[in-house]
Amino acid sequence: MGANLALNLADSGNRVTVYNRTTSVTDALMVGEGVGKDMVAVATLEEMVSTLKTPRIVLLMVKAGPPVDYVIEDLAPLLEPGDIVIDGGNSLFTETERRYRALAEQGIRFIGAGVSGGEEGARHGPSIMPGGDPDAWPVVEPILKGIAATAPDGAPCCEWIGEGGAGHFVKMVHNGIEYGDMQVIAEAYDLMRRGLSMAPAEIGEVFARWNEGRLKSYLIEITSEILSAVEDGEPLIDRILDAAGQKGTGKWTVVASMETAEPTTLVAEAVYARIVSSDPDRRQRAATIYDEPVGSLELTVDDIESALYASKIISYAQGFRLMQTASDESSWNLDIGTIASIWRAGCIIRADFLDDITASYRADANLPDLTEAGFFIEALGQAIPAWRKVVSAAISAGIPAPAYSSALAYFDGMRSRRLPASLIQAQRDYFGAHTFERTDHPRGEFFHHDWIDGQ
Repeated sequence: MGANLALNLADSGNRVTVYNRTTSVTDALMVGEGVGKDMVAVATLEEMVSTLKTPRIVLLMVKAGPPVDYVIEDLAPLLEPGDIVIDGGNSLFTETERRYRALAEQGIRFIGAGVSGGEEGARHGPSIMPGGDPDAWPVVEPILKGIAATAPDGAPCCEWIGEGGAGHFVKMVHNGIEYGDMQVIAEAYDLMRRGLSMAPAEIGEVFARWNEGRLKSYLIEITSEILSAVEDGEPLIDRILDAAGQKGTGKWTVVASMETAEPTTLVAEAVYARIVSSDPDRRQRAATIYDEPVGSLELTVDDIESALYASKIISYAQGFRLMQTASDESSWNLDIGTIASIWRAGCIIRADFLDDITASYRADANLPDLTEAGFFIEALGQAIPAWRKVVSAAISAGIPAPAYSSALAYFDGMRSRRLPASLIQAQRDYFGAHTFERTDHPRGEFFHHDWIDGQ
């Protein structure tokens, strides 16, 4: 992604200096795609800094975690107050907050910019989520917007997110939602493959049709292409080990949701589904012990499409609530509608669906929950019967559909006027005197009952 961003920057009218600790990497770039572009390769950080005009702007594209600190440790002494460092990797937002404060003490302006779109997006236009030092934004704004993707309405998919770690927090949630999107698509594939006995190419044709409707998106599009791929006359998908990897951003999203008390249940199930998949030997033993059940589902592909769509709505609603609550707690002043708008192109989760979300927030900037927007109220209402049918059928057949199930459970919980949590509070008070609130008293008043003596 670093090389492709450098090429993108050069194509957008910027003079670019490229550096990699392995010089053969930059050498290959300069005799390859870099030929004829306004780019120069250097062998040391000192040489790189010497080629830049002040205020210097340095974009880091290195692996998240300690490597970012190592590079900053070597780079910072070479910079001057007013210079700008941009971390374009997938750094944890709390680490970005730390780096932002530390560099500010040296007068160096730091930006943590989430960049989504993979290698293709980096080359031709990603979605960019910059946050950090607000004084640096006017300097880098024309540069970052110049390389960003363009939404259908012509707007660049890049806007200032907020101070400190706001940009990387939003990118983290974006990636969490991406986990969810991939899981709901995978569950649709599994239900059609095992439950409806459809071949991969046939399922690929279904995804291609879905990509012409309300589910039109990058991930639906590539799923269609993946399921159509053949190797030696056999579906390539059947030769790919069913053990999914992950780099941590989904887990970070779930941890952040717990810390802010805003459930992201679908993302959590997507993370756990990858963990379950990662031990195929254990699954093979269990399948032998318990006889893997496979039942024929009395479903249509339209039923599955509705369940996928409804679950997707819930996942995004949870993600946007998480961002809003984190914004309130950290005083980031996130513009939720703007965030939705910059995800409409360039990024991995780009989809027509985000046009509907953007429109909902533009109609009501203070929308408390996506599921309370008129468009999505109607959409969920229409999807509920098929959604329940799919979840029930999957459970009966023994085909796991954790994302659909958890999304439906969350939806049912959030619209229940009364939940059994009253019993949980009574239990907590019984064994630990943790107290409880009463329905016949104002919120915030707590009581204890003497359960043993009945007083």
